[in-house]
Amino acid sequence: MKTMRSASAVLVAATLMLVGCSSQSDPGTPDVASDGNAVGGEITVFAAASLRATFTDLGARFEAEHPGTSVEFSFAGSSDLAAQLISGAPADVFASADTKNMTETVDEGLVAGEPVDFASNTLTVVTAPGNPFGITSFADLTNPDVLTVICAPQVPCGAATATIESATGRTIPAVSEESSVTDVLGKVTSGQADAGLVYVTDASGAGAAVTTVPFEESSEAVNIYPIATLSGSGNPDTARAFTEFVAGPVGRDVLGRAGFAAP
Repeated sequence: MKTMRSASAVLVAATLMLVGCSSQSDPGTPDVASDGNAVGGEITVFAAASLRATFTDLGARFEAEHPGTSVEFSFAGSSDLAAQLISGAPADVFASADTKNMTETVDEGLVAGEPVDFASNTLTVVTAPGNPFGITSFADLTNPDVLTVICAPQVPCGAATATIESATGRTIPAVSEESSVTDVLGKVTSGQADAGLVYVTDASGAGAAVTTVPFEESSEAVNIYPIATLSGSGNPDTARAFTEFVAGPVGRDVLGRAGFAAP
């Protein structure tokens, strides 16, 4: 009897080991996306400068969730990125800070499928810490004694600025127009400017390096962020998986905690 009980125990243990092994993914089995296609290899993502922090985070999370993948980023103003893509720059995914530049790439036949809106953003005023000029409104930026920097009009944050200027009838005598929102922020944090117009997410990310001054007219210009897989992608399955990841629950959580609103 003792021998039979020992043999039974060995059999049960062996069975449990087999069940446990079968419940784990076979390391030789390729990762797959929601559509059943294999996910792996490297992709290059062109993304708006205002997405640098969140997309860097999401890229690391995507790689962890999909072993064997590598996500490389190129961050710049959306208009610059669209121009590069139209000129033939290779990339797999494009995430724009506005619909205008995405539409241009769609019209050029560079986008596979339909772009997906995944976030929205609005502008806010940032000043040197402590707000030494006492800025409390958008109108205060029209004071020529306040050295204010804004985005160039062809950049989404610049287009939003122009929309607000038109809606309010007030024009900012900017001392410079930058090619990306991060450049505007850099001018303020470095002390080269007294104030600047940036996205609320950039202001939040700067922390104590700036003082943030919200203004009600910002609602006049809400930028919608679309993302799309590019038709020239050399790794379309992984590119699609990344766009779905950004627009999915993890992406919404990371973007929301950074201050982005729903599209």
